Amino acid sequence: MKTALLVIDVQESFRLRPYWSEQDLPDFLARSNALIAGAEQLGLPIVRVFHSEGPETPDNPFSKVSGQVRPLAGLRDYVPAFEVVKQRHSALAGTGLGIWLRQQGIQRLIVSGIRTEQCCETTTRNASDEGWLVDYVTEATLTFAMRHASGVTLSPAELKLRTETVLQDRFAQVCTVEQALDRAATARL
Repeated sequence: MKTALLVIDVQESFRLRPYWSEQDLPDFLARSNALIAGAEQLGLPIVRVFHSEGPETPDNPFSKVSGQVRPLAGLRDYVPAFEVVKQRHSALAGTGLGIWLRQQGIQRLIVSGIRTEQCCETTTRNASDEGWLVDYVTEATLTFAMRHASGVTLSPAELKLRTETVLQDRFAQVCTVEQALDRAATARL
């Protein structure tokens, strides 16, 4: 079974958002870099996904003209097998990614990136609904605290737990970096 790694929205744009936090960044980068290195060792295709939205002005960090729609500093450099720029939450919506994955015979996806509960989760649900098996690597995702309308603030850890809870055995298998790589290696046999 052919597997591809999706690296979703790991881009400098986020540093310019008011909710940006460096708190979980070192662990996220370490686990993401280990996942990318492992994927390279296995010869898995790696797909780079960027997010671009809003006005195409230099002051919008998610605008291509801002110069911020580029890999996040500290992320391992890699040569993507395919690259897309999305304007919606799912990397499969309006990007041509699904067509490319099918042309490559990809049956399983490993999902990583920014934000855990937003673009990574949405892509996972979309991919599952379209027939791909998905390994969701929470430790290689990053998110930020969010405030509920009631005034309660959910921490990144709480958001990750919630995401794992709703995805596991319904839309994905929640995996560590090592488990996802082992599953990809085993699937190739």
